Amino acid sequence: MLTITIKQGKEKSLLERQCHIYASAVDRVDGKPGERLQSGATALVQSSSGQFLARAGFSPTSQIRARVWSFDAAEAIDHAFIKRRVQKALAKRVPTARQSASGRILHAIKGEEDGLPGLLVDWFTGKPGYLVCQFLAAGVDAWKVAIVQSLIRETGCPNVYERSDMLMRKAEALPDVSGALAGDEPPDSLAITEKGVPYRIDLKTGCRHKGV
Repeated sequence: MLTITIKQGKEKSLLERQCHIYASAVDRVDGKPGERLQSGATALVQSSSGQFLARAGFSPTSQIRARVWSFDAAEAIDHAFIKRRVQKALAKRVPTARQSASGRILHAIKGEEDGLPGLLVDWFTGKPGYLVCQFLAAGVDAWKVAIVQSLIRETGCPNVYERSDMLMRKAEALPDVSGALAGDEPPDSLAITEKGVPYRIDLKTGCRHKGV
Protein backbone atom coordinates (compact mmCIF):
# COMPACT_ATOMS: atom_id res chain seq x y z
CA MET A 1 0.00 0.00 0.00
CA LEU A 2 1.13 3.54 -0.74
CA THR A 3 2.04 5.18 2.56
CA ILE A 4 2.72 8.85 3.28
CA THR A 5 4.64 9.57 6.46
CA ILE A 6 4.25 13.06 7.88
CA LYS A 7 7.20 14.88 9.42
CA GLN A 8 7.29 14.98 13.19
CA GLY A 9 5.37 18.01 14.41
CA LYS A 10 3.57 18.50 11.08
CA GLU A 11 0.56 16.30 11.87
CA LYS A 12 -1.36 19.00 13.78
CA SER A 13 -3.44 20.12 10.80
CA LEU A 14 -4.54 16.55 10.13
CA LEU A 15 -5.47 16.01 13.76
CA GLU A 16 -7.60 19.14 13.37
CA ARG A 17 -9.30 17.52 10.34
CA GLN A 18 -7.83 19.78 7.67
CA CYS A 19 -7.76 17.94 4.38
CA HIS A 20 -4.77 19.39 2.49
CA ILE A 21 -1.37 17.75 2.95
CA TYR A 22 1.39 19.97 1.60
CA ALA A 23 4.66 18.69 0.17
CA SER A 24 6.59 20.50 2.92
CA ALA A 25 4.85 18.32 5.55
CA VAL A 26 5.76 15.00 3.93
CA ASP A 27 8.75 13.09 5.29
CA ARG A 28 8.63 10.21 2.81
CA VAL A 29 6.37 8.22 0.51
CA ASP A 30 6.67 4.44 0.57
CA GLY A 31 5.25 1.95 -1.89
CA LYS A 32 6.01 0.19 -5.13
CA PRO A 33 7.81 2.39 -7.69
CA GLY A 34 4.72 2.61 -9.89
CA GLU A 35 2.51 3.56 -6.94
CA ARG A 36 4.78 6.43 -5.94
CA LEU A 37 4.22 7.99 -9.36
CA GLN A 38 0.52 7.15 -9.71
CA SER A 39 -1.56 10.30 -9.80
CA GLY A 40 -4.72 9.93 -7.74
CA ALA A 41 -3.69 6.74 -5.95
CA THR A 42 -5.18 6.25 -2.50
CA ALA A 43 -2.54 6.52 0.22
CA LEU A 44 -2.52 5.71 3.89
CA VAL A 45 -1.26 8.74 5.82
CA GLN A 46 0.58 8.18 9.09
CA SER A 47 2.51 10.16 11.68
CA SER A 48 6.25 9.80 12.21
CA SER A 49 5.44 7.31 14.98
CA GLY A 50 3.23 5.20 12.69
CA GLN A 51 -0.13 6.46 13.97
CA PHE A 52 -2.95 6.36 11.41
CA LEU A 53 -4.01 9.84 10.39
CA ALA A 54 -6.06 9.54 7.20
CA ARG A 55 -6.58 8.07 3.76
CA ALA A 56 -5.92 10.52 0.96
CA GLY A 57 -5.71 10.96 -2.81
CA PHE A 58 -2.05 11.29 -3.79
CA SER A 59 -0.66 13.82 -6.26
CA PRO A 60 3.06 13.12 -6.75
CA THR A 61 4.07 16.48 -8.26
CA SER A 62 1.64 18.97 -6.71
CA GLN A 63 2.49 21.30 -3.83
CA ILE A 64 -0.70 19.89 -2.27
CA ARG A 65 0.77 16.41 -2.19
CA ALA A 66 -2.45 14.73 -1.04
CA ARG A 67 -6.05 15.56 -0.22
CA VAL A 68 -7.81 13.64 2.54
CA TRP A 69 -10.69 11.35 1.68
CA SER A 70 -11.37 10.09 5.19
CA PHE A 71 -10.04 10.29 8.74
CA ASP A 72 -11.69 6.95 9.60
CA ALA A 73 -9.24 4.03 9.61
CA ALA A 74 -12.09 1.58 8.97
CA GLU A 75 -13.45 3.40 5.91
CA ALA A 76 -12.33 2.01 2.56
CA ILE A 77 -12.04 4.32 -0.44
CA ASP A 78 -14.04 2.46 -3.06
CA HIS A 79 -17.10 2.80 -5.30
CA ALA A 80 -19.45 2.55 -2.32
CA PHE A 81 -17.55 5.38 -0.60
CA ILE A 82 -17.88 7.63 -3.67
CA LYS A 83 -21.60 6.83 -3.93
CA ARG A 84 -22.17 7.72 -0.26
CA ARG A 85 -20.34 11.03 -0.57
CA VAL A 86 -22.25 12.03 -3.71
CA GLN A 87 -25.57 11.04 -2.12
CA LYS A 88 -24.82 13.03 1.03
CA ALA A 89 -23.75 16.14 -0.89
CA LEU A 90 -26.83 16.11 -3.11
CA ALA A 91 -29.20 15.43 -0.22
CA LYS A 92 -27.80 18.47 1.59
CA ARG A 93 -27.66 20.89 -1.31
CA VAL A 94 -30.43 20.08 -3.74
CA PRO A 95 -33.32 18.38 -1.89
CA THR A 96 -35.97 19.84 -4.24
CA ALA A 97 -33.98 19.99 -7.47
CA ARG A 98 -35.76 17.04 -9.07
CA GLN A 99 -39.01 19.03 -9.04
CA SER A 100 -37.40 22.17 -10.45
CA ALA A 101 -37.65 23.03 -14.13
CA SER A 102 -36.96 26.75 -13.65
CA GLY A 103 -33.54 26.79 -15.27
CA ARG A 104 -31.56 27.44 -12.10
CA ILE A 105 -27.90 26.72 -11.53
CA LEU A 106 -27.48 24.76 -8.31
CA HIS A 107 -24.08 24.30 -6.68
CA ALA A 108 -24.50 20.56 -6.19
CA ILE A 109 -21.04 19.63 -4.86
CA LYS A 110 -18.43 21.94 -3.34
CA GLY A 111 -15.23 19.94 -3.03
CA GLU A 112 -13.71 19.81 0.43
CA GLU A 113 -16.92 21.03 2.04
CA ASP A 114 -18.65 17.86 0.84
CA GLY A 115 -15.80 15.42 1.41
CA LEU A 116 -14.90 15.21 -2.27
CA PRO A 117 -11.79 17.42 -2.38
CA GLY A 118 -11.13 19.01 -5.75
CA LEU A 119 -14.60 18.31 -7.18
CA LEU A 120 -17.04 21.06 -8.15
CA VAL A 121 -20.41 20.24 -9.69
CA ASP A 122 -23.07 22.67 -10.91
CA TRP A 123 -26.51 21.46 -11.94
CA PHE A 124 -28.59 23.27 -14.53
CA THR A 125 -32.12 22.18 -13.62
CA GLY A 126 -33.89 23.19 -16.82
CA LYS A 127 -35.18 20.86 -19.51
CA PRO A 128 -32.97 19.22 -20.57
CA GLY A 129 -30.76 19.38 -17.52
CA TYR A 130 -26.98 19.40 -17.44
CA LEU A 131 -24.38 18.58 -14.78
CA VAL A 132 -21.14 20.52 -15.20
CA CYS A 133 -18.15 19.04 -13.37
CA GLN A 134 -14.68 20.33 -12.61
CA PHE A 135 -12.11 17.74 -11.50
CA LEU A 136 -9.40 19.91 -9.95
CA ALA A 137 -7.38 17.33 -8.05
CA ALA A 138 -5.74 14.01 -8.85
CA GLY A 139 -7.85 12.03 -6.39
CA VAL A 140 -11.26 12.92 -7.80
CA ASP A 141 -9.90 12.70 -11.35
CA ALA A 142 -8.94 9.08 -10.70
CA TRP A 143 -12.52 8.36 -9.56
CA LYS A 144 -14.14 10.28 -12.44
CA VAL A 145 -16.14 7.35 -13.83
CA ALA A 146 -17.57 6.37 -10.45
CA ILE A 147 -18.43 10.01 -9.67
CA VAL A 148 -20.23 10.50 -12.98
CA GLN A 149 -22.15 7.25 -12.58
CA SER A 150 -23.24 8.28 -9.08
CA LEU A 151 -24.27 11.75 -10.23
CA ILE A 152 -26.43 10.36 -13.01
CA ARG A 153 -28.00 7.75 -10.72
CA GLU A 154 -28.79 10.21 -7.94
CA THR A 155 -30.02 13.14 -10.04
CA GLY A 156 -31.61 11.39 -13.00
CA CYS A 157 -29.80 13.90 -15.21
CA PRO A 158 -28.24 12.09 -18.20
CA ASN A 159 -26.07 14.94 -19.49
CA VAL A 160 -22.70 15.42 -17.80
CA TYR A 161 -20.10 17.86 -19.09
CA GLU A 162 -16.52 18.33 -17.86
CA ARG A 163 -15.24 21.91 -17.80
CA SER A 164 -11.48 22.21 -17.34
CA ASP A 165 -9.65 24.72 -15.17
CA MET A 166 -6.33 24.64 -17.02
CA LEU A 167 -4.17 26.24 -14.30
CA MET A 168 -5.46 24.07 -11.44
CA ARG A 169 -5.24 20.87 -13.45
CA LYS A 170 -1.72 21.78 -14.60
CA ALA A 171 -0.67 22.12 -10.94
CA GLU A 172 -1.88 18.54 -10.44
CA ALA A 173 -0.10 17.32 -13.63
CA LEU A 174 -3.51 16.54 -15.15
CA PRO A 175 -4.31 17.09 -18.85
CA ASP A 176 -6.41 20.05 -19.92
CA VAL A 177 -9.60 18.35 -21.09
CA SER A 178 -13.18 19.47 -21.60
CA GLY A 179 -16.15 17.71 -23.16
CA ALA A 180 -19.19 15.53 -22.61
CA LEU A 181 -18.68 12.69 -20.13
CA ALA A 182 -22.21 11.37 -20.66
CA GLY A 183 -25.14 12.34 -22.85
CA ASP A 184 -25.10 15.59 -24.80
CA GLU A 185 -22.95 18.71 -24.58
CA PRO A 186 -24.81 21.83 -23.45
CA PRO A 187 -25.52 24.49 -26.08
CA ASP A 188 -23.52 27.70 -26.24
CA SER A 189 -26.24 29.68 -24.46
CA LEU A 190 -28.95 28.76 -21.95
CA ALA A 191 -31.52 30.89 -20.14
CA ILE A 192 -31.38 30.78 -16.34
CA THR A 193 -32.97 32.73 -13.50
CA GLU A 194 -31.23 33.68 -10.26
CA LYS A 195 -33.17 35.54 -7.56
CA GLY A 196 -35.70 36.56 -10.16
CA VAL A 197 -33.07 37.98 -12.53
CA PRO A 198 -32.84 36.40 -16.01
CA TYR A 199 -29.41 35.53 -17.39
CA ARG A 200 -27.96 33.69 -20.30
CA ILE A 201 -25.03 31.41 -19.59
CA ASP A 202 -22.55 29.29 -21.51
CA LEU A 203 -22.20 26.23 -19.27
CA LYS A 204 -19.07 25.15 -21.15
CA THR A 205 -17.17 28.29 -20.12
CA GLY A 206 -19.17 29.63 -17.18
CA CYS A 207 -19.56 33.01 -18.91
CA ARG A 208 -22.89 34.75 -18.32
CA HIS A 209 -24.68 38.00 -19.04
CA LYS A 210 -27.99 39.52 -17.97
CA GLY A 211 -30.99 39.35 -20.18
CA VAL A 212 -33.04 36.78 -22.08
